Amino acid sequence: MNIALSVWSCHQNMYDRAWSNADFIDFVGTTKADGVELLSMFWNTDTDLPQVEAALQRNGLKLACFGACNNLAERDELKRRAQVQDILTSVDMADRLGAKAVRIFSGDRSEGLTFDEAKVWIIAGLKEAAAYAEKKGIALCLENHGHFAGKASQVADIIREVGSPALRSTFDTGNFLLVDENPSTAIGQLLPLVSHVHLKDFKHIAAGAEQGRTYTSLSGAVYAGKAPGEGDVDLPFILSQLKGAGYEGWLAVEYEGNEDQQTASARSIENLRSLLQQA
Repeated sequence: MNIALSVWSCHQNMYDRAWSNADFIDFVGTTKADGVELLSMFWNTDTDLPQVEAALQRNGLKLACFGACNNLAERDELKRRAQVQDILTSVDMADRLGAKAVRIFSGDRSEGLTFDEAKVWIIAGLKEAAAYAEKKGIALCLENHGHFAGKASQVADIIREVGSPALRSTFDTGNFLLVDENPSTAIGQLLPLVSHVHLKDFKHIAAGAEQGRTYTSLSGAVYAGKAPGEGDVDLPFILSQLKGAGYEGWLAVEYEGNEDQQTASARSIENLRSLLQQA
């Protein structure tokens, strides 16, 4: 298992336009990571491809995954078409840059929208995208994220209904806590479907105990993002399960805490290397 850093771990620099994707890759080159995960939301179609190719080469890094940032739970058909296109373009970028995985979302609820209504659009969009990805030899990896595919059973059901070998799971170790599900239980349900992993950690805190961004679960529990190994997720157990199943894909660190993102990202990678030695 190799370690990557997701650009989301340093998203503030991207939102502030202080960094390009090539700058992010140069930063990762100073850490102990083996690769990077890039996201369509930060991708500049006019300039990024040659810059990213050069940055990967000079830093000796690989692209672990290209992440689409789609939401198929859109009432408007034209908007849904744009979301499917986001996945197709991400497949093309992954193919060009040598990655075998594209992280995808299903979609999330909005006012008045039920899961049963949105699921029809999600399944249709993913069937089209999976057929395209299969031709390219790319795995679409559905992340447990939000309310429409946050639980392990929801992810498994969508993958089953789409029925494509190209649709797999991005197992996000932290997100299960936000839908009040134990990640150590979820890994047992999704392990045969996992082709990409997000290493993320959250810690349960009292409301108001931490300044900065916090995350509230469906039941109202409050969590703060932490470096992997410093929160509530039993990462040694999850890593041991992946190792026991022969998982050889990427482990992409996704830091979502309130520390300096560069400092915490570098420490997160070091923590994960130590955890892997224990698994």
